[in-house]
Amino acid sequence: MAHVISVQVSDKHSFTKYPSLFIELLEEQGVLGDAHCGSTVQSRYLKRRNAAAPNLRQVHLIQQETIDNLNEQGFNVSPGEMGENMTTLGVDLLSLPLDTKIHFSHGAVIRLTGIRTPCNQLNTYRAGLKRAVSRKHDGKVQFLCGVMAVVERSGIINIGDEMDIVLPSLPHKSLPSL
Repeated sequence: MAHVISVQVSDKHSFTKYPSLFIELLEEQGVLGDAHCGSTVQSRYLKRRNAAAPNLRQVHLIQQETIDNLNEQGFNVSPGEMGENMTTLGVDLLSLPLDTKIHFSHGAVIRLTGIRTPCNQLNTYRAGLKRAVSRKHDGKVQFLCGVMAVVERSGIINIGDEMDIVLPSLPHKSLPSL
């Protein structure tokens, strides 16, 4: 069963987010108290390009399996250190299609909007980390540093909460890079 194993938040535009006992998701906003919470883009880079654009990066999720793989390569990464709000276990987030909805135990619902494009801050954090989360597959670059989502229904997310994955109608579209 897919579930949440860690939740993180940061009110600053820093690279790392910090562990919490729970996070509160706000409909059409994101994680309460997080620097990326808002209906329009909150990323400093994207805000300079178009401050009125919708925020498709309200919630960042990474699967523990990715963190484990990075640690096997010697990167010594823990949940939240790559900026994610939720660390999950038991579902391959990167293989899910665009507009997949994830329902959580206490009623919150998020919708997947894309794959996180890694930034150069990864290399500042750990030398070579950006390359480790960027793989070539079928002639394309595949990013392995999590998925982004928007909040469709408010609610509390606790460590251990189960996740119900609801796929969109066919035909499925791949998650774009954001």
